[in-house]
Amino acid sequence: MIERIEQIRADGQAAIESAGSADALEALRVELLGRSSELTAILRGIGELPGEQRGAVGGAANRAQKQLEQALTERREELVGDELDRRLAGEQVDVTLPGSPLPAPGSLHLVNQTRREIEDVFCGLGYRVAEGPEIEHDYYNFTALNHPPGHPARMVQDTFYVDPASVDSARWDPDRHPASRPSARLGQERSEARPNLPPGPRDVLLHTHTSPMQVRSMELAPPPLRIIVPGSVYRRDNDATHTPMFSQVEGLAVDEGISLADLQGTLLELARAIFGPDREVRLRPHYFPFTEPSVEVDVSCFACGGTGSVGGRRDPLCKGAGWIEILGAGMIDPNVFGFVREFGYDPETVQGFAFGMGIERIAMLKHAVPDLRLFFEGDLRFARQFR
Repeated sequence: MIERIEQIRADGQAAIESAGSADALEALRVELLGRSSELTAILRGIGELPGEQRGAVGGAANRAQKQLEQALTERREELVGDELDRRLAGEQVDVTLPGSPLPAPGSLHLVNQTRREIEDVFCGLGYRVAEGPEIEHDYYNFTALNHPPGHPARMVQDTFYVDPASVDSARWDPDRHPASRPSARLGQERSEARPNLPPGPRDVLLHTHTSPMQVRSMELAPPPLRIIVPGSVYRRDNDATHTPMFSQVEGLAVDEGISLADLQGTLLELARAIFGPDREVRLRPHYFPFTEPSVEVDVSCFACGGTGSVGGRRDPLCKGAGWIEILGAGMIDPNVFGFVREFGYDPETVQGFAFGMGIERIAMLKHAVPDLRLFFEGDLRFARQFR
């Protein structure tokens, strides 16, 4: 009996060592140690043996069983390791290759998409795109745009001021702007008398509109002049429809014989290019310091078609009016030309119009964006909608 047990052990170990897979090894385990195996039958029959044989046979059978179990465990670990090595060799990943699936390509932010759309419209009308500094002198931001020191309109655009010492003084040449010198003295005198007045022309600030480039452009080139000026502007506002920084496009056209009808035709072309070919515009009287007359410009509602109702209910977009305000505009005030008279802009011979619009507002209206702050939060779920 002991010789047979030794034979089972030896044959089993040889078979285990030659097993080539986990399935084959499992089959051997069942064959060698399962309930129907010969070794298990020997262990069950020990009680039927003569007393003097039980100890020797039982001991040999138990040793054989443990040796086979150990051999199975060791071979299983070898097979698992070999399988892992084969998988690693067959599934090598080159980490320098792009991911799978390929990441979606980036795209322009909706604000930049809208900015380029507006630029394309005006470039098609013969305008050129001009850009200027965001840190601006008070002279260009206010004074030369008919906002003298103490003007109430300055308070509406209260903004972020910059330490003048941090700005290159060479950018400011008072001899080049003789019209500014009396205003500077007047502003200083008024500020000494009334300390709560706004700062004077020599102060430096983050520009509150891109309109300063109107004056800068007229200083650099004589009429005729047609420009649009996109850029970021800064004001002390922060709510669902206002942010401290937003994007704006200013427009300026100066020539002889320009009228309010030219302004209306230009803005009609813009409205139809942006909001659809069936749009109309209307001009409402308003006030801006650097235009006279000044107008607010409305576009006929593209949700209700100008009727004021959708499905028998008041249109929530235009609030039942049938019109949506999109920008402010007007004819250039002759006082503005007075600041650039020496550069060929005689208010007696030239006329012009100007307009300004918020790019985010145009994007919000066109794409039904409910909250201005979504443009700045960096939420990819929002941005990916406008690829």
